[in-house]
Amino acid sequence: MPEVVSVVIPAFNEGRRITRTVEAVRSLPEVSEVIVVDDCSRDDTAARAREAGAVVLRLPTNRGKGAALNAGIEKAGGAVIVLLDADLGESAAEARRLIRPVLDDRADLTIARFPAARRRGGFGLVKGLARAGIRYFTGLEMQSPLSGQRAARWELLVQLLPLASGYGVEVGMTIEAALRGYRILEVPVQMRHRETGRDLAGFLHRGRQFRDIVVTLWRCRQRYGKRMAR
Repeated sequence: MPEVVSVVIPAFNEGRRITRTVEAVRSLPEVSEVIVVDDCSRDDTAARAREAGAVVLRLPTNRGKGAALNAGIEKAGGAVIVLLDADLGESAAEARRLIRPVLDDRADLTIARFPAARRRGGFGLVKGLARAGIRYFTGLEMQSPLSGQRAARWELLVQLLPLASGYGVEVGMTIEAALRGYRILEVPVQMRHRETGRDLAGFLHRGRQFRDIVVTLWRCRQRYGKRMAR
């Protein structure tokens, strides 16, 4: 019997993009369930996701990405769970590249490696911090440490719950999975989503990312010290 694959999509004010994202992943033959966690959006994200065929879980207050993922993973019924951003649009169909290695038992956790950005963003401080933190605790050299597009075995994810809050969720997940001995594989994909630029909004976003990653790494330091995965 084929294994059930659930897709969990945290979303906040993504009414303009969520329909195409949901439709793209629902077109994949491996996917049996799409769950959109509406993080108390102020627009029609929930209604559009439901119309596109997703199961919608609406949070009563805005709790951030980590909390939205926690809620979606707890509701998911699949043996494999795919985590995707809401703004991928049609390129969300590239999630199949993440799913296949897990189903074929070549990896326990896959992480999407995006093509080069089409516009200049920050100065690499956030990504550099994430890479250095993962290397410090696990010895892994990650090309895409901040990528939120992932597929994993259900039994892996439930061991990591609750996931780190805010924008530290990906770094925390990678460190925890590696230290538990799970196989991690970065997979090249042709996904595209909204990119932040060198404007005020972009720098504020990266500032929040930097803050949340620092908090996550500090918590890992308190819990593990410097511990290398075997």
